[in-house]
Amino acid sequence: MSEQKNGRLYGVGLGPGDPALMTVRAVQVIAEADVVAYHSARHGRSIARSIAAGHIRPDHIEEALVYPVTTETTDHPGGYRGALDDFYAEAAARLAVHLDAGRTVAVLAEGDPLFYGSYMHMHKRLADRYPTEVIPGVTSVSAAAARLGTPLVEGEEVLTILPGTLPEEELTARLAATDTAVVMKLGRTFPAVRRAFEASGRLPEARYVERATMAGERTGELAGIDAGSVPYFAVAVLPSRIDAPRPEGVPGGGEVAVVGTGPAGPLWLTPETRGVLAAADDVVGYTTYLERVPVRPGQSRHGSDNKVESERAEFALDLARRGRRVAVVSGGDPGVFAMATAVLEAASQDRYAQVPVRVLPGVTAANAAAARAGAPLGHDYATISLSDRLKPWEVIAERLRAAACADLVLALYNPGSRSRTWQVGKARDLLLEHRSPDTPVVLGRDVGGPAESVRTVRLADLDPAEVDMRTILIVGSSQTRWVRRGDGRQIVWTPRRYPEG
Repeated sequence: MSEQKNGRLYGVGLGPGDPALMTVRAVQVIAEADVVAYHSARHGRSIARSIAAGHIRPDHIEEALVYPVTTETTDHPGGYRGALDDFYAEAAARLAVHLDAGRTVAVLAEGDPLFYGSYMHMHKRLADRYPTEVIPGVTSVSAAAARLGTPLVEGEEVLTILPGTLPEEELTARLAATDTAVVMKLGRTFPAVRRAFEASGRLPEARYVERATMAGERTGELAGIDAGSVPYFAVAVLPSRIDAPRPEGVPGGGEVAVVGTGPAGPLWLTPETRGVLAAADDVVGYTTYLERVPVRPGQSRHGSDNKVESERAEFALDLARRGRRVAVVSGGDPGVFAMATAVLEAASQDRYAQVPVRVLPGVTAANAAAARAGAPLGHDYATISLSDRLKPWEVIAERLRAAACADLVLALYNPGSRSRTWQVGKARDLLLEHRSPDTPVVLGRDVGGPAESVRTVRLADLDPAEVDMRTILIVGSSQTRWVRRGDGRQIVWTPRRYPEG
């Protein structure tokens, strides 16, 4: 007598709703299956079954997997998640009975089985026990783009797919940072999703698609949709920006946004800055900083030398007066020894009075170096530039003395360059008049970059020859501690509590 073989499990993607968009393989698998299973709410109507209805025969064994809850309100002792876990375990056990009996089981799934689908919960519980095949399907994302008739993502653009159930602030940050996006699972989440689009500045671009390819399909501008009319099977779409006309609702006049790229590459960019850089018509900045910004089709880049800040600022403002969206790029934070001051100073002139200007923060060089070293900026600190190109050395020396006498930690920017080689030595000697020779000094060079180097030396041992224009110095106070831990890593921190008296 031959041994009974287990049946085969199929996860069958049915596409977004129109039965004509089912794949040939999906139709073939349903035809060959002994059991057809599908999920539904308590009302018993299954969208998945309705899509595949023309291929379900009277002799098919049907397994309706009815959710016990459809909202997070439940008296289950494990809460909503506990109720669902029990349901998935029970549903998988029901399908296992058929598989153990040698029957082929096709679990139907709207869209694609492994894309926000209910099938995946069966897959995780059964695929390691039975032969399994997943039949991919057209997703609602692709269907929505097709129904809108506009490119979803092109070239080097990044597509972000988001569940509308995310916290509103998280949605806002991700929408601000991405090029294109699709937000799923609307319905009751729609008001928060709409607010996130508005707060991220992307609402004028956003489109709405409801029941793509299904009866009752609706498309339109997201801003004009009544929240009370939005079902769960709807998505919000940010289409490709490449070659797209500026949508209605976006001011015809330009603006200047001064942004900080942080101390190095993309890992240090804020979501808001990413979004502004992606939306800009023109990017203006010191050539070294422009190289940190991805090249985008249709975007103009204007690089210049590091010593023409005023000219660069006026150039950006002139572009904005002609209706261009301009991003002026700085390293670190644009308001810390960087381009924000130059832009705002130029913008104060009467001829630029009507040009909108905003400043977006970035991670500073001091913050980056401090984080790598530990927490040397854990208490009060002062930030001073050692460059005497824009202020006399006497002013710098006076401020160093005042900060040293106040026992402040010091973050020293612009300590040296090829043309400025003596300031570090002078600053060291001045500080030694007020600080112990053993005071820790963090030397952070190219933090976040390929040549990163962060080390700590005694103030007395600070060698000016080891400092260049890519280095920032953090000089500890009398309370700053410096130890080597058991793993060999050297850490520096300044206690938050300062001794009395």
